[in-house]
Amino acid sequence: MHHVSIRTGNIHRAIAFYELFGFTIQERFTTGYTLACWLEGWNSRIELIQIPQPKPAPDAFHDEHYVGYYHLSFDITDYADSLPEWLNQQRSRFQQAAESNEEVSPLTVLLEPTQQMIGETVYEVAFIADADGLPLEIIRNQGKP
Repeated sequence: MHHVSIRTGNIHRAIAFYELFGFTIQERFTTGYTLACWLEGWNSRIELIQIPQPKPAPDAFHDEHYVGYYHLSFDITDYADSLPEWLNQQRSRFQQAAESNEEVSPLTVLLEPTQQMIGETVYEVAFIADADGLPLEIIRNQGKP
């Protein structure tokens, strides 16, 4: 996959979020009449596109009847020994950044870390929201029981 494209109501706020989350801007450009950029991080690429006169996105996380793209998932297995500790570090980073940058809000956690069995593997799983409230899954492989 080349990239995932996310429409945002405020590209500067979205860039600030994804940079704190571990992405770096690779290219800024315009698409038609609006601002856009590519960011790279976590072995992936995201395209942000600012939407003039944005409407709120459907609540893909809480609406059981929502149909469509649900979330992006980021695997932190190689980067952290514990999802709860990693999440607490992220909360602190976002809180500190929010105190000095109006483009950043404290981190919104949609689902606290929990264990989930997928096939024969145990995973730690949590969900956070990006700057536009879109769900992002954080997953860490704990191996087989």
